[in-house]
Amino acid sequence: MSATFGKNLKMTIFGESHSAGIGVVIDGIPAGMQIDEQGIESAMKRRAPNASAASTKRREPDKAEFLSGYFNGRATGTPLCALIRNQDTRSQDYERTAQLLRPGHADYTGIIKYRSANDYRGGGHFSGRLTAPLVFAGSIARQLLDQQGIEIGAHISSIAGIDDSVCSEYDKEALLQAEQKGLAVINGEAMRKMQVRIAQAQKEGDSVGGVIECAIYGLPAGLGEPFFDSVESRLAHMMFSIPAVKGIEFGAGFSITEMKGSEANDSPVIENGKITFEKNNNGGINGGITNGMPVVFRVAIKPTASIFKEQRTVNIKTMQEETLQIHGRHDSCIVPRAVEVVKSAAAFVMADLWLEEHHG
Repeated sequence: MSATFGKNLKMTIFGESHSAGIGVVIDGIPAGMQIDEQGIESAMKRRAPNASAASTKRREPDKAEFLSGYFNGRATGTPLCALIRNQDTRSQDYERTAQLLRPGHADYTGIIKYRSANDYRGGGHFSGRLTAPLVFAGSIARQLLDQQGIEIGAHISSIAGIDDSVCSEYDKEALLQAEQKGLAVINGEAMRKMQVRIAQAQKEGDSVGGVIECAIYGLPAGLGEPFFDSVESRLAHMMFSIPAVKGIEFGAGFSITEMKGSEANDSPVIENGKITFEKNNNGGINGGITNGMPVVFRVAIKPTASIFKEQRTVNIKTMQEETLQIHGRHDSCIVPRAVEVVKSAAAFVMADLWLEEHHG
Protein backbone atom coordinates (compact mmCIF):
# COMPACT_ATOMS: atom_id res chain seq x y z
CA MET A 1 0.00 0.00 0.00
CA SER A 2 1.30 3.45 -0.91
CA ALA A 3 0.19 6.58 0.90
CA THR A 4 2.73 8.97 -0.70
CA PHE A 5 2.06 11.86 -3.07
CA GLY A 6 4.35 14.36 -4.81
CA LYS A 7 7.67 14.66 -6.65
CA ASN A 8 9.84 17.48 -5.30
CA LEU A 9 7.52 18.02 -2.35
CA LYS A 10 6.29 14.68 -1.02
CA MET A 11 3.86 13.75 1.71
CA THR A 12 3.23 10.36 3.26
CA ILE A 13 0.17 10.12 5.49
CA PHE A 14 -0.24 7.41 8.12
CA GLY A 15 -2.69 6.17 10.75
CA GLU A 16 -6.34 5.17 11.01
CA SER A 17 -9.47 6.87 12.30
CA HIS A 18 -9.36 5.00 15.64
CA SER A 19 -5.64 4.25 15.95
CA ALA A 20 -3.49 6.00 18.56
CA GLY A 21 -2.82 8.79 16.12
CA ILE A 22 -2.57 9.96 12.53
CA GLY A 23 0.17 11.96 10.91
CA VAL A 24 2.33 12.93 7.98
CA VAL A 25 5.94 12.92 6.83
CA ILE A 26 6.85 15.71 4.39
CA ASP A 27 10.01 15.63 2.25
CA GLY A 28 11.30 18.56 0.23
CA ILE A 29 10.46 21.61 2.33
CA PRO A 30 13.24 24.12 1.57
CA ALA A 31 15.74 24.38 4.43
CA GLY A 32 15.32 27.59 6.39
CA MET A 33 11.72 28.19 5.35
CA GLN A 34 9.80 30.07 8.06
CA ILE A 35 6.80 28.07 9.30
CA ASP A 36 3.93 29.87 11.02
CA GLU A 37 2.48 27.48 13.61
CA GLN A 38 -0.50 29.79 14.18
CA GLY A 39 -1.32 29.61 10.48
CA ILE A 40 -1.28 25.82 10.62
CA GLU A 41 -3.48 25.82 13.73
CA SER A 42 -6.03 28.10 12.06
CA ALA A 43 -6.23 25.82 9.03
CA MET A 44 -6.63 22.75 11.25
CA LYS A 45 -9.49 24.43 13.14
CA ARG A 46 -11.34 25.21 9.90
CA ARG A 47 -11.25 21.51 9.01
CA ALA A 48 -11.98 20.23 12.53
CA PRO A 49 -15.46 19.36 13.83
CA ASN A 50 -17.47 22.30 15.19
CA ALA A 51 -20.81 23.03 16.83
CA SER A 52 -22.82 23.39 13.60
CA ALA A 53 -25.59 21.03 12.51
CA ALA A 54 -23.38 19.92 9.62
CA SER A 55 -20.59 18.58 11.80
CA THR A 56 -19.90 15.34 13.63
CA LYS A 57 -19.99 15.56 17.42
CA ARG A 58 -16.62 13.82 17.66
CA ARG A 59 -14.34 16.29 19.42
CA GLU A 60 -10.71 16.17 18.36
CA PRO A 61 -8.38 19.09 19.17
CA ASP A 62 -6.23 18.18 16.12
CA LYS A 63 -3.14 19.69 17.71
CA ALA A 64 -0.19 18.63 15.58
CA GLU A 65 3.07 17.69 17.32
CA PHE A 66 6.27 18.32 15.36
CA LEU A 67 8.49 15.27 15.76
CA SER A 68 11.30 16.21 13.36
CA GLY A 69 12.34 18.59 10.60
CA TYR A 70 11.44 21.78 12.46
CA PHE A 71 13.60 23.89 14.76
CA ASN A 72 13.40 27.49 15.99
CA GLY A 73 10.49 28.32 13.69
CA ARG A 74 12.15 27.03 10.53
CA ALA A 75 12.22 23.89 8.43
CA THR A 76 15.57 22.16 8.86
CA GLY A 77 15.53 20.61 5.37
CA THR A 78 15.24 17.07 6.74
CA PRO A 79 11.94 15.14 6.58
CA LEU A 80 9.33 16.93 8.65
CA CYS A 81 7.15 14.56 10.68
CA ALA A 82 4.01 15.57 12.57
CA LEU A 83 1.70 13.51 14.76
CA ILE A 84 -1.96 14.21 15.54
CA ARG A 85 -3.23 12.06 18.40
CA ASN A 86 -6.74 10.58 18.30
CA GLN A 87 -8.37 11.44 21.62
CA ASP A 88 -12.15 11.05 21.20
CA THR A 89 -12.70 7.62 19.67
CA ARG A 90 -15.74 5.48 20.47
CA SER A 91 -14.79 2.21 18.86
CA GLN A 92 -17.71 0.34 20.46
CA ASP A 93 -20.02 2.10 18.00
CA TYR A 94 -18.47 -0.03 15.25
CA GLU A 95 -18.17 -3.37 17.07
CA ARG A 96 -21.91 -4.07 17.03
CA THR A 97 -22.10 -3.80 13.21
CA ALA A 98 -18.61 -5.00 12.28
CA GLN A 99 -19.90 -7.72 9.94
CA LEU A 100 -22.39 -5.45 8.15
CA LEU A 101 -21.15 -3.62 5.06
CA ARG A 102 -22.00 0.07 5.36
CA PRO A 103 -23.58 1.44 2.15
CA GLY A 104 -21.43 4.08 0.48
CA HIS A 105 -18.31 3.08 2.42
CA ALA A 106 -15.15 1.15 1.54
CA ASP A 107 -15.94 -1.74 3.91
CA TYR A 108 -16.31 -4.37 1.18
CA THR A 109 -13.40 -3.19 -0.99
CA GLY A 110 -11.18 -2.85 2.11
CA ILE A 111 -11.97 -6.42 3.19
CA ILE A 112 -11.18 -7.76 -0.29
CA LYS A 113 -8.07 -5.65 -0.86
CA TYR A 114 -6.50 -6.24 2.57
CA ARG A 115 -7.74 -9.79 3.16
CA SER A 116 -9.87 -8.80 6.17
CA ALA A 117 -6.84 -7.33 7.97
CA ASN A 118 -8.08 -3.73 7.62
CA ASP A 119 -9.09 -1.65 10.64
CA TYR A 120 -12.83 -1.09 10.13
CA ARG A 121 -13.35 1.25 13.09
CA GLY A 122 -14.49 4.62 11.78
CA GLY A 123 -13.42 3.61 8.29
CA GLY A 124 -9.80 3.01 9.29
CA HIS A 125 -7.31 4.39 6.75
CA PHE A 126 -10.18 5.16 4.35
CA SER A 127 -11.63 7.69 6.79
CA GLY A 128 -12.01 11.41 6.19
CA ARG A 129 -10.09 11.70 9.47
CA LEU A 130 -6.95 11.28 7.34
CA THR A 131 -7.61 14.66 5.77
CA ALA A 132 -6.28 16.26 8.99
CA PRO A 133 -2.63 15.44 8.17
CA LEU A 134 -3.34 16.46 4.57
CA VAL A 135 -4.44 19.89 5.81
CA PHE A 136 -1.33 20.11 7.99
CA ALA A 137 0.92 19.43 4.98
CA GLY A 138 -1.15 21.66 2.71
CA SER A 139 -1.08 24.60 5.13
CA ILE A 140 2.74 24.50 5.09
CA ALA A 141 2.63 24.34 1.28
CA ARG A 142 0.25 27.30 1.31
CA GLN A 143 2.73 29.29 3.38
CA LEU A 144 5.45 28.47 0.85
CA LEU A 145 3.20 29.75 -1.95
CA ASP A 146 2.25 32.87 0.03
CA GLN A 147 5.94 33.75 0.20
CA GLN A 148 5.95 33.70 -3.62
CA GLY A 149 2.83 35.87 -3.91
CA ILE A 150 0.59 32.91 -4.81
CA GLU A 151 -2.77 32.86 -2.96
CA ILE A 152 -5.55 30.27 -2.79
CA GLY A 153 -9.22 30.90 -2.07
CA ALA A 154 -12.29 28.69 -2.10
CA HIS A 155 -15.99 28.85 -1.34
CA ILE A 156 -19.01 26.58 -1.22
CA SER A 157 -20.49 26.93 -4.68
CA SER A 158 -23.60 24.95 -3.72
CA ILE A 159 -25.11 22.62 -1.13
CA ALA A 160 -28.09 20.42 -2.02
CA GLY A 161 -28.84 22.58 -5.05
CA ILE A 162 -28.69 25.89 -3.14
CA ASP A 163 -26.21 28.11 -5.01
CA ASP A 164 -23.84 30.71 -3.62
CA SER A 165 -23.09 33.85 -5.63
CA VAL A 166 -21.23 33.12 -8.83
CA CYS A 167 -17.58 33.76 -8.04
CA SER A 168 -15.62 35.75 -10.56
CA GLU A 169 -12.00 34.68 -10.36
CA TYR A 170 -11.13 38.36 -10.55
CA ASP A 171 -12.94 39.06 -7.24
CA LYS A 172 -10.09 37.65 -5.21
CA GLU A 173 -10.87 39.43 -1.95
CA ALA A 174 -14.43 38.07 -1.71
CA LEU A 175 -13.13 34.55 -2.18
CA LEU A 176 -10.26 34.90 0.30
CA GLN A 177 -12.61 36.39 2.92
CA ALA A 178 -15.04 33.46 2.60
CA GLU A 179 -12.80 31.24 4.73
CA GLN A 180 -13.35 33.50 7.72
CA LYS A 181 -17.09 32.75 7.81
CA GLY A 182 -18.95 29.93 9.53
CA LEU A 183 -19.82 28.61 6.08
CA ALA A 184 -17.37 29.63 3.37
CA VAL A 185 -19.89 31.37 1.12
CA ILE A 186 -20.04 34.81 -0.45
CA ASN A 187 -23.80 35.45 -0.24
CA GLY A 188 -25.31 35.70 3.25
CA GLU A 189 -28.81 34.65 2.17
CA ALA A 190 -27.39 31.54 0.48
CA MET A 191 -25.61 30.72 3.75
CA ARG A 192 -28.88 30.90 5.69
CA LYS A 193 -30.67 28.62 3.22
CA MET A 194 -27.79 26.12 3.28
CA GLN A 195 -27.82 26.00 7.09
CA VAL A 196 -31.58 25.31 7.09
CA ARG A 197 -31.20 22.56 4.51
CA ILE A 198 -28.36 20.89 6.42
CA ALA A 199 -30.33 21.02 9.69
CA GLN A 200 -33.30 19.47 7.90
CA ALA A 201 -31.15 16.61 6.61
CA GLN A 202 -29.79 16.02 10.11
CA LYS A 203 -33.32 15.92 11.56
CA GLU A 204 -34.27 13.33 8.92
CA GLY A 205 -31.22 11.19 9.76
CA ASP A 206 -29.88 11.87 6.29
CA SER A 207 -27.10 13.89 4.65
CA VAL A 208 -26.48 16.28 1.75
CA GLY A 209 -23.56 17.07 -0.56
CA GLY A 210 -22.40 20.01 -2.65
CA VAL A 211 -19.78 21.68 -4.81
CA ILE A 212 -16.62 23.57 -3.78
CA GLU A 213 -15.01 26.12 -6.10
CA CYS A 214 -11.31 26.92 -5.73
CA ALA A 215 -9.15 29.59 -7.38
CA ILE A 216 -5.36 29.97 -7.30
CA TYR A 217 -4.00 33.48 -7.90
CA GLY A 218 -0.53 34.76 -8.79
CA LEU A 219 0.76 31.66 -10.56
CA PRO A 220 3.41 32.33 -13.17
CA ALA A 221 2.94 31.00 -16.68
CA GLY A 222 4.90 27.84 -17.43
CA LEU A 223 4.18 25.46 -14.54
CA GLY A 224 3.27 21.89 -15.43
CA GLU A 225 3.82 19.51 -18.32
CA PRO A 226 1.73 18.27 -21.24
CA PHE A 227 -0.16 14.98 -21.04
CA PHE A 228 0.54 12.83 -17.97
CA ASP A 229 1.93 15.54 -15.70
CA SER A 230 -0.44 18.31 -16.71
CA VAL A 231 -1.62 20.70 -14.03
CA GLU A 232 -5.13 19.26 -14.46
CA SER A 233 -3.80 15.69 -14.11
CA ARG A 234 -1.97 16.39 -10.89
CA LEU A 235 -4.73 18.45 -9.32
CA ALA A 236 -7.31 15.82 -10.29
CA HIS A 237 -5.11 13.05 -8.86
CA MET A 238 -4.90 14.88 -5.55
CA MET A 239 -8.57 15.90 -5.45
CA PHE A 240 -9.74 12.35 -6.01
CA SER A 241 -7.56 11.34 -3.06
CA ILE A 242 -9.98 13.27 -0.82
CA PRO A 243 -12.73 10.95 0.46
CA ALA A 244 -16.17 11.97 -0.91
CA VAL A 245 -14.89 13.79 -4.03
CA LYS A 246 -16.76 12.41 -7.04
CA GLY A 247 -15.99 14.88 -9.82
CA ILE A 248 -13.83 17.80 -10.93
CA GLU A 249 -14.05 20.42 -13.67
CA PHE A 250 -11.74 23.28 -14.71
CA GLY A 251 -12.66 26.75 -15.94
CA ALA A 252 -16.01 26.66 -17.74
CA GLY A 253 -16.06 22.91 -17.11
CA PHE A 254 -18.80 20.86 -18.70
CA SER A 255 -20.64 24.00 -19.82
CA ILE A 256 -17.89 24.57 -22.39
CA THR A 257 -19.50 21.77 -24.41
CA GLU A 258 -22.47 24.06 -25.02
CA MET A 259 -20.27 26.79 -26.56
CA LYS A 260 -18.92 27.27 -30.05
CA GLY A 261 -15.16 27.35 -30.45
CA SER A 262 -15.31 31.09 -31.00
CA GLU A 263 -17.02 31.45 -27.61
CA ALA A 264 -14.88 28.94 -25.74
CA ASN A 265 -11.45 30.15 -26.86
CA ASP A 266 -9.47 32.33 -24.45
CA SER A 267 -8.12 35.08 -26.71
CA PRO A 268 -4.71 36.52 -25.69
CA VAL A 269 -4.55 40.29 -25.12
CA ILE A 270 -1.94 42.78 -23.92
CA GLU A 271 -2.47 44.43 -20.52
CA ASN A 272 0.20 46.68 -18.99
CA GLY A 273 2.77 45.32 -21.42
CA LYS A 274 2.06 41.67 -20.52
CA ILE A 275 0.17 38.89 -22.25
CA THR A 276 -3.03 37.92 -20.51
CA PHE A 277 -6.33 36.44 -21.69
CA GLU A 278 -9.70 37.99 -22.46
CA LYS A 279 -11.60 35.12 -20.80
CA ASN A 280 -10.64 32.20 -18.61
CA ASN A 281 -12.78 29.38 -19.92
CA ASN A 282 -9.82 26.99 -19.70
CA GLY A 283 -9.29 27.73 -16.01
CA GLY A 284 -5.78 29.17 -16.31
CA ILE A 285 -4.31 26.14 -18.08
CA ASN A 286 -3.42 25.50 -21.73
CA GLY A 287 -1.78 22.28 -22.86
CA GLY A 288 -1.46 21.19 -19.24
CA ILE A 289 0.64 24.27 -18.39
CA THR A 290 -0.34 27.40 -16.44
CA ASN A 291 -0.90 30.46 -18.61
CA GLY A 292 -0.71 33.11 -15.88
CA MET A 293 -4.46 33.41 -15.35
CA PRO A 294 -6.03 32.19 -12.11
CA VAL A 295 -6.34 28.39 -12.03
CA VAL A 296 -10.02 27.76 -11.32
CA PHE A 297 -11.66 24.40 -10.63
CA ARG A 298 -14.69 22.90 -8.89
CA VAL A 299 -15.08 19.58 -7.09
CA ALA A 300 -18.27 17.64 -6.38
CA ILE A 301 -18.64 16.33 -2.82
CA LYS A 302 -21.07 13.45 -2.30
CA PRO A 303 -23.50 13.31 0.66
CA THR A 304 -21.89 11.82 3.77
CA ALA A 305 -22.20 8.04 3.54
CA SER A 306 -22.82 7.51 7.27
CA ILE A 307 -26.50 8.28 7.82
CA PHE A 308 -28.89 7.21 10.57
CA LYS A 309 -31.67 5.95 8.31
CA GLU A 310 -32.14 2.19 8.12
CA GLN A 311 -30.58 0.76 4.94
CA ARG A 312 -30.25 -2.57 3.19
CA THR A 313 -26.88 -4.32 3.31
CA VAL A 314 -25.09 -7.69 3.45
CA ASN A 315 -23.61 -9.52 6.43
CA ILE A 316 -20.13 -10.43 5.15
CA LYS A 317 -19.84 -13.27 7.69
CA THR A 318 -23.16 -15.05 7.06
CA MET A 319 -23.49 -13.89 3.42
CA GLN A 320 -27.10 -12.97 4.12
CA GLU A 321 -28.93 -9.75 3.30
CA GLU A 322 -29.83 -7.71 6.39
CA THR A 323 -30.76 -4.19 7.39
CA LEU A 324 -28.38 -1.76 9.05
CA GLN A 325 -28.81 1.35 11.15
CA ILE A 326 -25.51 3.13 11.64
CA HIS A 327 -24.58 4.41 15.11
CA GLY A 328 -21.88 6.87 16.06
CA ARG A 329 -21.17 10.55 15.35
CA HIS A 330 -21.20 11.70 11.76
CA ASP A 331 -21.40 14.84 9.63
CA SER A 332 -24.76 15.54 8.01
CA CYS A 333 -22.82 17.56 5.42
CA ILE A 334 -19.08 17.26 4.92
CA VAL A 335 -18.86 20.18 2.46
CA PRO A 336 -18.15 23.00 4.99
CA ARG A 337 -15.16 21.16 6.47
CA ALA A 338 -13.98 19.98 3.05
CA VAL A 339 -13.34 23.56 1.86
CA GLU A 340 -10.12 23.71 3.86
CA VAL A 341 -9.12 20.24 2.64
CA VAL A 342 -9.55 21.27 -1.01
CA LYS A 343 -7.50 24.45 -0.51
CA SER A 344 -4.74 22.55 1.29
CA ALA A 345 -4.67 19.79 -1.31
CA ALA A 346 -4.46 22.36 -4.11
CA ALA A 347 -1.68 24.20 -2.28
CA PHE A 348 0.39 21.04 -1.98
CA VAL A 349 0.11 20.29 -5.70
CA MET A 350 1.00 23.82 -6.74
CA ALA A 351 3.91 24.06 -4.28
CA ASP A 352 5.25 20.80 -5.72
CA LEU A 353 4.94 22.24 -9.25
CA TRP A 354 6.56 25.53 -8.20
CA LEU A 355 9.53 23.69 -6.62
CA GLU A 356 9.82 21.52 -9.73
CA GLU A 357 10.25 24.64 -11.88
CA HIS A 358 12.56 26.54 -9.54
CA HIS A 359 14.51 23.82 -7.72
CA GLY A 360 14.23 20.84 -10.03
